[in-house]
Amino acid sequence: MAADPLHAKKVVIVGGTSGIGLAVAEAALAQGAKVVVASSQQASVDAALKRLGDGAEGHAIDVNDEASVAGVFERIGAFDHLVYTAGDWGSFVGGPLAGVDLNAAKAALGVRFWGALAVIKHGHGKIAEGGSITLTDGMMAHRPMKGAALSTAILGAIEYLTRGLALDLAPIRVNCVCPGLVMTERNSAMPAAAVERYTARLPLARGAVPDEVAQAYLYLMRGGYTTGQVLRVDGGGSVV
Repeated sequence: MAADPLHAKKVVIVGGTSGIGLAVAEAALAQGAKVVVASSQQASVDAALKRLGDGAEGHAIDVNDEASVAGVFERIGAFDHLVYTAGDWGSFVGGPLAGVDLNAAKAALGVRFWGALAVIKHGHGKIAEGGSITLTDGMMAHRPMKGAALSTAILGAIEYLTRGLALDLAPIRVNCVCPGLVMTERNSAMPAAAVERYTARLPLARGAVPDEVAQAYLYLMRGGYTTGQVLRVDGGGSVV
């Protein structure tokens, strides 16, 4: 039986200490990959490494500080696949435009967009032949909600970045995963009624578990003829 294409490959996951990113790390390890997780807090990195065990290493990184990003990738060295799942919304919340906190919105864009760009800038030159980059956005890019215009714009920007970089960085493959509601640690604290309202009309009327979404990242790492694409993992939300 042939080895999985991820076997013995080195996968760097920025945002890989919790939620979807941690699920990607666990799924890649299960296929025999080596993983490097990076996050803003050393304590989170340490906790993730304890959970992941052998085959994993980790680094603290500040994606808003280009020097920090450059230093981490110098320490990591050569690798095969880059995954970016960092993107806590922080203090940014939606609502009527007149009341939007623009500083909070800029901070959210700083991690989700500019942080991703900094990581790709300093990481792409270390990606081996046949390697890939996979970014993360969200279904609001396709299904805007009232009071969430800026969130929609931030997520949409990531998709356009994906398309542009797929051309600029070829033959490195650049793709994006677009999840719906995922029951991460944070979202699992949502009231059941709120989850039901969000998912009731879906063909698959529930939130995803992180591992289900992680499989999309593994597909895009393996998929040697796939680039410039957005893979929706939304329980069918895009068809209703």
